[in-house]
Amino acid sequence: MSESSGDTRRRLPSVDRLLQDPSVRPFLDAAPRSVVVAAIREAVEEARQRGGRVPDSWADEIRHKVVRRTAPSLAPVYNATGVVLHTNLGRAPLAPAAMEAVASTAAGYSTLEFDLTQGTRGSRNAHCRGLLAELTGAEAGLVVNNAAGALVLGLNELAAGKDVLLSRGELIEIGGSFRIPDILGKSGAVLREVGTTNRTHLEDYRAALGGATGAILTVHQSNFAQTGFVASPAPAELAALAREAGVPYLYDVGSGLLVDLARWGLQHEPLVQDAIRLGADLVMFSGDKLLGGPQAGCLVGRAAWVERCQRNPLARALRSDKSTLAALEATLMLYRDPVAAIREIPVLQMLTTELDVLESRARALADVCPAKLCPVIQPGESAVGGGSFAGARLPTRLVVLNPGTIGAERYARALRVGTPAIVARVADERVMLDPRTLPAEAFSEIGSRLARALEE
Repeated sequence: MSESSGDTRRRLPSVDRLLQDPSVRPFLDAAPRSVVVAAIREAVEEARQRGGRVPDSWADEIRHKVVRRTAPSLAPVYNATGVVLHTNLGRAPLAPAAMEAVASTAAGYSTLEFDLTQGTRGSRNAHCRGLLAELTGAEAGLVVNNAAGALVLGLNELAAGKDVLLSRGELIEIGGSFRIPDILGKSGAVLREVGTTNRTHLEDYRAALGGATGAILTVHQSNFAQTGFVASPAPAELAALAREAGVPYLYDVGSGLLVDLARWGLQHEPLVQDAIRLGADLVMFSGDKLLGGPQAGCLVGRAAWVERCQRNPLARALRSDKSTLAALEATLMLYRDPVAAIREIPVLQMLTTELDVLESRARALADVCPAKLCPVIQPGESAVGGGSFAGARLPTRLVVLNPGTIGAERYARALRVGTPAIVARVADERVMLDPRTLPAEAFSEIGSRLARALEE
């Protein structure tokens, strides 16, 4: 629609006029001119889209937009969902030792690729290689940017242009709609499906072996579980078959579990050490899932295979930076004492918190909640998340809030968009807080935030 001479949009103020407005001019002292100008243009354009209807206060409108443009998009949140490895919220929080290592390394220069003893160039691969081998029983280790990168690198080096045997039951889709067949294809290897969705036997692999076979691959079904009429060969059987055929056996175990959590009811997730012990030539896993470190992809296994991957040009494209290596090394060091690892690594600490402790935390959290929200404590379940321990549920105690006429969805949104941001569950017109994933030392701040959200 064209603007007529009587169109109120023609009377909207110009950018220059608003820049000279006494109530807007102070923003130039708090933010770069380009940011203020962009905020003004956005405010004027929005008014134009409303048919010329101006905001109640240009200054308030522009201030809001300046604040939004200057605030970091990556911001901390309190995770009240009870999902320990919440992928959308950054997965594993780092241990204090890992955060200290990142701070000391990132603040200045470091020995990333420098040998202090020799005074010559070193290798960034040296920083975690020994620890990975020590903790997993492997001959060697290598760190890249993430687990998918580790899988691509391993397949590209050991099986590019050749068939990789993989059970149809392991053609999984991981986060972000990425699928194992697509990742495998990008590596240059050729997918050779064996067996059926629910049952694959050792003889299926044996029948598929041939001159074009480059590797046998197992991908752990980390984000789902099959039950009922199902079957698959044990890793030790596949490792033996691969040795017999003279091809490497690759095992993507997924989550990077290094300590047995069966005592806390968490079972059926492969330990990295077991994968090595059972004969896998190359094992790939994540750094930021059950391992509890930064985002990283780890490859461990036979020295000859790991060294080949290290020399592959893709290793440089996928390499990790100094902050990742510092955090991962500090996290791995904690595993030298498994008891200390469970105590110090936040993910393991949260997964192993006993129910009586959660009950006590829930009472403490309920005590700081505004009385208007009528907080009550009820049994519930936490989740591991991050595609780990599929189907596992952890008993917990929830603090359930009733926002009344505000409505649960509206109140939950107010908690998310304020500062500090709180991400909570919503069910049955109630907002639910799980103390398992909330730091007890932050309860007072969380209580204040809950009160402010009632007024927003």
